[in-house]
Amino acid sequence: MDHAPQGPMNGPAGAPSSCDVSGTAPVSAARISRRQVLRYGAAGLASAGGVTALGWYFSSRGRAATAAEIFPHDAPTGRLWELWQKRGWVREARHYLKLGRNVQCKLCPNECLLAPEDRSRCRDRVNKDGTLYTLAYGNPTMPQPDPIEKKPLYHFLPGSFSYSFATTGCGFRCLNCQNWYLSQRSPEELKDPRGPAVEPDARHLQFATARDIDRMSIFPDAMVEMAGYFECRSIAYTYSEPSVWFEYMIDTARAARAKNLRNIWVTCGYIQQEPLAELCRVIDGAHVDLKGFSDDTYSRLNSGKLAPVLATLQRLRREGVWFEVINLMVPTYTDDLETVRRMCRWLVDKLGPDCPLHFSRFMPNHKLTQLQETPKDVLVEARSIAREEGLRYVYVGNCLDVEDAGTTFCPGCGRAVIRRTGFSVTEMHLAGGQCEFCKTPIAGVWA
Repeated sequence: MDHAPQGPMNGPAGAPSSCDVSGTAPVSAARISRRQVLRYGAAGLASAGGVTALGWYFSSRGRAATAAEIFPHDAPTGRLWELWQKRGWVREARHYLKLGRNVQCKLCPNECLLAPEDRSRCRDRVNKDGTLYTLAYGNPTMPQPDPIEKKPLYHFLPGSFSYSFATTGCGFRCLNCQNWYLSQRSPEELKDPRGPAVEPDARHLQFATARDIDRMSIFPDAMVEMAGYFECRSIAYTYSEPSVWFEYMIDTARAARAKNLRNIWVTCGYIQQEPLAELCRVIDGAHVDLKGFSDDTYSRLNSGKLAPVLATLQRLRREGVWFEVINLMVPTYTDDLETVRRMCRWLVDKLGPDCPLHFSRFMPNHKLTQLQETPKDVLVEARSIAREEGLRYVYVGNCLDVEDAGTTFCPGCGRAVIRRTGFSVTEMHLAGGQCEFCKTPIAGVWA
């Protein structure tokens, strides 16, 4: 799992905020159906659903963790909306339908249907006067260079660094989310549009205060410049779910391509085919979190569906984008070994034996703190099953006491060609993408 940096912007729920802008719309204190919203409209929500004016997020922090389908009448208004626009943190969204004054987002399979002043399930998109806007543009959380192995990508420029950043938001509600304090937040909860803007300065970024980071803008060209300053070979869109800040990601990816930087998409894979096709034209590598292998698991654990994720994997394969799959083994949810076997068979049949698979140990977090961490023997057995089913490159993550957890073995001679400890490459025996010992090609992106 690619965990977000524990910087000043990424504190746990309940941490005080430096920002307190008035002028937000009320939010619903009761469950309101889509039909009610569209029937009564924004003005009638109070009588239809019991809306209570709670003020802006920072006076009602507990709301952020709810699992509502969408957030009725929750778009920023008044001074907050004006400041957000002034900062350039607002852009018209791509991939949506206009339905009179309503809109339907066509970015991910949730297909949020929004009346005026509604906010999408991912929290990043709002309907203002019949136009869908993203609020997550140019306003990232603390960017930093990461080892590419942290994503994790083991077959993509090993030993290199990737400039990694995120904004808020996700279309899922994973009970086990490791970055919930970021993915389950709206942009306004972590950024402050008041006062003078703070421009990025790579040389002094490490000395930036929490207040500086709250107000900092980093637009695509500046992000690319910072990646270059830190001598990163790629930019990684990561930590939350980059699909829901699609506009920011794809504009940055295009700017990166122009400077010969690679682009890495770290994702749950929950995206529709049209935006995915657009993204594939600028993405070089992807880490896809296959969170389970049944609709029941996706429904209970992640509040999503399996089929769109499988479609994403197959599309990446057809488009020639290098990707690796990770499967977090959550006790009682995704640790059934027969299901693991079915998943591995599907990966071999549909994606081929060279698709790297990472089994990752679950650590109690977010809403599953009552569970124990994944037993070591379950992870080892899952790796054995994957190899039995024909996968050539299988790894175990988050479990340092598993022998050869991060070692890449040559499928030809069986010798270790890459050894890793944690996020570090400690031994490399590749030449031109081939095993140095027997010249067997090793699947991946090596240069």
